[in-house]
Amino acid sequence: MSVTDTTLRERFEEYTTEAGASLPMPLPIFLTASGLYEHTTPIFSPQLPTPHPFSPPFPMPAVQQTSGQAPIPSHAPDGDGHVTGNEVLPVAPLAIIREELRLDVDGRYPQMMASGTLLFRLTARVHWVARLSQTSPNHYAGAVWYKDGDVGLLPQTNVTIAVVRSLFSNQRTATVTFSGGGTAARVVTFRFASPYFRPCELEFDCAQGTTAVTEFDTASHPNKPLSVPNERLSIATVYQRAGINASVSGGPTIVPIADAHANRRWSDAEMHDAMVRYWSRFANAPQWAAWVFFASLSESGSSLGGIMFDSIGPNHRQGTAIFEDSFIANPPVGDPNANAAVQRIKFWTAVHEIGHTFNLAHSWQKSLGTPWIPLSDEPEARSFMNYPYRVNGGATAFFSNFEYRFTDSELLFMRHAPARFVEQGFADWFDHHGFRQAVQSPEPSFRLTVRANRTRPEFEFMEPVVLELKLTNISNEPRVIDGNVLKTSDHLTIATKRQGSRARLHLPFARYCHRADRTVLMPGESIYDSLFVSAGRNGWIVAEPGHFVVQVALHDDSTDSDVVSKPMTLRIAPPRGYDEEYIAQDLFTDDVGRVLTFDGSEALGTAIDTLQVAAERLGDRRIASHARIALGATAMRQFKTLRFEANDSRVITSHAPDTQSASENLSRAITTDPELAAETLGHVDTKYYSEMFADWLAENGRPVDGAKVLATVASTFERRGVLPAVVAALRNKQEQFQAQSGVKIPDDARKEPARGVGKSR
Repeated sequence: MSVTDTTLRERFEEYTTEAGASLPMPLPIFLTASGLYEHTTPIFSPQLPTPHPFSPPFPMPAVQQTSGQAPIPSHAPDGDGHVTGNEVLPVAPLAIIREELRLDVDGRYPQMMASGTLLFRLTARVHWVARLSQTSPNHYAGAVWYKDGDVGLLPQTNVTIAVVRSLFSNQRTATVTFSGGGTAARVVTFRFASPYFRPCELEFDCAQGTTAVTEFDTASHPNKPLSVPNERLSIATVYQRAGINASVSGGPTIVPIADAHANRRWSDAEMHDAMVRYWSRFANAPQWAAWVFFASLSESGSSLGGIMFDSIGPNHRQGTAIFEDSFIANPPVGDPNANAAVQRIKFWTAVHEIGHTFNLAHSWQKSLGTPWIPLSDEPEARSFMNYPYRVNGGATAFFSNFEYRFTDSELLFMRHAPARFVEQGFADWFDHHGFRQAVQSPEPSFRLTVRANRTRPEFEFMEPVVLELKLTNISNEPRVIDGNVLKTSDHLTIATKRQGSRARLHLPFARYCHRADRTVLMPGESIYDSLFVSAGRNGWIVAEPGHFVVQVALHDDSTDSDVVSKPMTLRIAPPRGYDEEYIAQDLFTDDVGRVLTFDGSEALGTAIDTLQVAAERLGDRRIASHARIALGATAMRQFKTLRFEANDSRVITSHAPDTQSASENLSRAITTDPELAAETLGHVDTKYYSEMFADWLAENGRPVDGAKVLATVASTFERRGVLPAVVAALRNKQEQFQAQSGVKIPDDARKEPARGVGKSR
């Protein structure tokens, strides 16, 4: 078809129209230069050559000329977009160059940086960051020190930026000249779009009986620096001052809990299911949005103040839970402003956990992970990403200098790192935060051991690999440690390597914010915990047949050094037959890994079905024991579920336990072959599951059956040489249940398994 001059003009004007977003301001003369700027350049259908890839006019998509087409004109449109003559031009898909500029030179916490993203033909893109200095009023210049993506799209190495601000309107433009790199200069004029660098929508929900702490009155507690004004500070304002356009989707939704379990505690599985099913903005795609749920307590107890959900399907870092009745509700001893102090730490916890959704690391962990740029640890930083009690002088010293902000390196990351590293649901948690070799003390106080509770470290195919961590005080003096140090992945770096492959970090599915539990470890004493290394957010990394090496590093806060275990070599045996190979295709999935990690799920039904098949068809294999733990734990729980009503209200409902299934699965997993359970589940987890099962039996009117479970496991541990203190704890609990039931278990009955005997009375 013929393309007339008028048609070309109309199309050119249509695609070159730039609509700059603006904010009404009463005094435009004081407009800041910082913010987000945008520019769009059309590359429309008619194919026109260009003398240089990035000299104006911009490059046109290459087209193969076919028979029947008129020759491609050898000239470009004139300044008005005209093409002379009446040639028939070949038509190709529209390709648009869209660019963003983030200018960060004034306003709150300026970083003297500029960054930008250039997108070409929807698939090619490059991200760049430049460090700036002011050369004259409204003029800045600097070198591009970081590029990411298709770097060939931006060969230039320097930028100069000229900002024009209207005295009579709120319009701003920024003209950027890209130069250097042995190529021609390129000039682009951007129009102001927003005073913020990035968006984010926050959704706050809270369970009945808790309060969503989304604001804090900074005047309510006198321990603060003089630079902090007296104001009602909101979470949204904190992030807006960090350059994030934080909006809140409605008011906090009160979630009724009348039908929930009496203990009001949330398990990891319940929290995970609630995130997947009922967050109103949850989507199977990255998005600038985060969910914050204020609950009462975690099932793990009062030492857990908050959790950031790292992996929900293929997307990460999309939401958090704050446990308001945990240790963060305890006022500081002797503080005359106790209530204000509690509100302050609850507010800090919420902002801290939301910070993790932006992929921010803790202040003392910036050097861990994989690099975007080298970052230094900031253990004394007065930042939302540091723990107040970790700094010298504790929380009192922290808040006396805390300005309710993030550090400059954190602002640099949030404002200027490539979007995929920052946007919720995109890059993995702690991805692109740098890596540092372990710093080991020449005279360490501790020894870290990784071991398997079996004669040889050989695991069946599909058997989840559960190892045991042992931390021993090898000094001659008592040492004060955090009793939760082996439970929190914030202190642990776990590396695995399959023979013939590159080493990989093990990334756990969830990260926990525990209160420090100060414990004195005497010389020669040890603490223990289990370590599930088969699967994490980066998949099943210890699963295929072959030899693997596992090594763990633990950061010792007291000496600011790392305790590194010796490498442990283990072997995964090959499959025994077709059934194993067939079921493995469904087993080695992200969902099954999370169900095994969180001990069950109601939302991940396909994963539960896979474990049911494994338990039934591979009953003599060790995977069956792990499957039955997950199945039994799911069946024994009074699961809480969020449900939307017709009027868009949200209600928590609870599902009655399946006592028959719970009793049968847990009995077969723990007591039918207690030696096998101790080996495949490990001593730490076997003790945990046996006590959990026994408590549940006693709560359901079967204390004598609970006593039998504990007796069976205690006898097994005695034969295996487990620590006497561990055996004694099981025996003491067994005696309590015996006293409760009035029935004494004969010595010969202690080795008998507690069998599933139907529903509880």
